[in-house]
Amino acid sequence: MEFLGTTQVASYCGRRKGCLFPDLAPTSTTKDTYQSYCLPGYRYLNSWRPSQLHKVVLVPDSSDKEFNSTGRPPTVLPALRSSLHARYSTRDWHHANMVQLKGSEASRYCAGRLNADSMRLMQNKDQLTYLMQEDSRRSLGERITNIDFWRSELIYELECLLKETQALETAKQRLQCAADALQGPLNTALECLYHREMRKGIDLVHDDVEKNLIKEVDAFKDCQEILTKLAQKINQQLGINRDAQHALEQDLSDKNTACFIDEKCFNLNNTSNSINFYHGVEKTDGTVSNPETWAKFSEDNIRCSQHARANSAKLREEAEVRLESKSEEIWNHFISTNLAFNNRIAEVADAKNKLQAQLGKVLQEIFQTEDTIMLLERAIKAKEYPLKVAQTRLEGRTRRPNIELCCDAPQLQLVTEVYTTDDTLQTLKRCLQEAHDTLQMLTLNKSNLEHEISVKANSFFIDKKCMDMRKVFPSTPRLIGYA
Repeated sequence: MEFLGTTQVASYCGRRKGCLFPDLAPTSTTKDTYQSYCLPGYRYLNSWRPSQLHKVVLVPDSSDKEFNSTGRPPTVLPALRSSLHARYSTRDWHHANMVQLKGSEASRYCAGRLNADSMRLMQNKDQLTYLMQEDSRRSLGERITNIDFWRSELIYELECLLKETQALETAKQRLQCAADALQGPLNTALECLYHREMRKGIDLVHDDVEKNLIKEVDAFKDCQEILTKLAQKINQQLGINRDAQHALEQDLSDKNTACFIDEKCFNLNNTSNSINFYHGVEKTDGTVSNPETWAKFSEDNIRCSQHARANSAKLREEAEVRLESKSEEIWNHFISTNLAFNNRIAEVADAKNKLQAQLGKVLQEIFQTEDTIMLLERAIKAKEYPLKVAQTRLEGRTRRPNIELCCDAPQLQLVTEVYTTDDTLQTLKRCLQEAHDTLQMLTLNKSNLEHEISVKANSFFIDKKCMDMRKVFPSTPRLIGYA
């Protein structure tokens, strides 16, 4: 790099072989004369020129021996320009430009980041403010929903309590009517038990019909006793019901006022006319309850009303629920007894039909057994002739002379035939005896079946008669005291 302030073709450079000035240190001038650049926005914003100039170098006499070894004459400033300011180097120039660009870039980056952060902050705060307002509005909506829920619960409970009080006044008459309506079915059940005592033989059993009839009689008597006692306790619960009704009405009135205020707050927005500043209102806490105790207050009122209704229900429900449950129980007993009657009638009819069918089979078996006996007797008589032939042949062959009495094949065959035929006769005779025994047993069964069929016919007639008596039964409205 050339020194600042001359060119190689200047007329004052002198000869190439000699130099009038000594070599200068390449870094001393810059180090002594240049100050560091400050970033834009700082105190020394326009300090472009250094406060200290280059030192003027005296040029001593020199000879040809002081020629630079590189073959280039040193740069020589003319004496006339020695008083001028020293020039910057190209590197200083580039360095100053680079520093200026970096400082400008840094300041621009800082400004851009500040703008972006500011925009992001404003957006975040706007969004936060919107979300907080929406959360408050949603909380008010949830609060209104909760108030509406408890209002509906209070209204429902108040209506139930009023209905309970009204129903309690009519329970006594229903109890008396229901107790009177049970007397007819009770007499019918007792009469059915009396008629079933006329069954005969093995059919005089303690079956499901009799068990159900006994349970039915006991249920009727027990139900009459319960309804009579309940009729004496109805008038003691009305005062408690009125106290619970007053508490529910007061709580419901407070809920209506609170719901109106919260709905008015819920409908407020940024453009509403009724909004204003109320400084310090957030520091004032005039509340007397929290959500748990607030809900518990209404829940306690409802529970008190429910308890009052439960206490009246033990009287009215034992006049209402018991009427329904006992009427259902009575109907269940009645249906169960009728079902047992139908099952028993079906069982008796099925047994009677089976006995009749079995009797027909026994008669047919008797006829077949008699035919078998006749065939066996014929078979026994028919086997006697082959036995006689075989024994006669053996007797005739015993008269063979001397050596002719040989145990030959005919002899062995005839002996085998005699034994086999005799065994066949014995088997047929045993079978004939078994056939006679079977015929006697079938005859006895025939007599027993005929007797059982007559017994089943009598039981079937009695149960059908009882079922005809049970066709009339009080309806459900009469059993719960409406008739």
